[in-house]
Amino acid sequence: MTSAAQQSTTTVVHGGYELAEGGRWVDGRFVYVDILSGRLFELHDGPDPAPRQLAQLDVPLGAVAPVHGRPDTWIAAAGTGIALLTADGTLDWLDRPEDRTLVPSRMNDGVADPAGRFWAGSMPYDGTPGAGSLYRADPDGTVERVLDGLTIVNGPAFNADGTVLYLADSAAGTVHRWRVDPATGDLTGRETFARFRSDEGSPDGMTVDDEDCLWVAVWGGGAVRRYHPDGHLLQTLAVPAPQPSSVCLHPSQSRLLVTTAGHGLPRPTAASGAVLSVPVPARSPEARSWHGSSGSPAPR
Repeated sequence: MTSAAQQSTTTVVHGGYELAEGGRWVDGRFVYVDILSGRLFELHDGPDPAPRQLAQLDVPLGAVAPVHGRPDTWIAAAGTGIALLTADGTLDWLDRPEDRTLVPSRMNDGVADPAGRFWAGSMPYDGTPGAGSLYRADPDGTVERVLDGLTIVNGPAFNADGTVLYLADSAAGTVHRWRVDPATGDLTGRETFARFRSDEGSPDGMTVDDEDCLWVAVWGGGAVRRYHPDGHLLQTLAVPAPQPSSVCLHPSQSRLLVTTAGHGLPRPTAASGAVLSVPVPARSPEARSWHGSSGSPAPR
């Protein structure tokens, strides 16, 4: 196992975000959210990058993915469900399943898979064990609960052909792995991929690189980990913020973009709530798109 020194980390955005997360590379730009304030940002490469706010919602915004063939439209894990988000900030709800749960909850992280589906997790506000779920939005606009009994669902991440799903239950300190049927989206063969001790922090946002290795932001651990597909730990990168929340590999520049959070910290560091950049010998493709076309008439 190797590690990177903190001085190799560059602060790209001194954002002061409460809970920056959901970092993705989309159409030549870095896109991320500040969950609790419901804001969506984009960041372009350049000598003096500055983020631009794309939207602000009146509900928490967990993550977005682009919608295929519809520029400036996103599918979003927001509030209590999944919606289409247009450039003017309008939400067209596909479904709000967390309105029908007994424990007050919100949507959290989400990502599109190579087959064009959108997967997003939920989490209870009070941390009730087992109250979180994983949902799948299919191209026809239907939203299905595919997993339950989780708590804080984070980092859905897929390998290149969409046959493997990694999912973190942050509260349990566990990363799970499933086989995925690309034709149907059905999950089989659940296994525990990695476990975190309570003193190591919790797995949060994740991504898979071009070598099928998994990168995991370690919330509360001030680090990012890289795992081989066989599950052994290859590398630990230290970052100067205790709460890294998501990771995104640049598709061509061999660097890792890390969002961080200041939420709940009595003594945040200067990098808490920032976007960081770390040189790494890895890349991954741009974020996939959701291949649906329209929302449902009303939430079920």
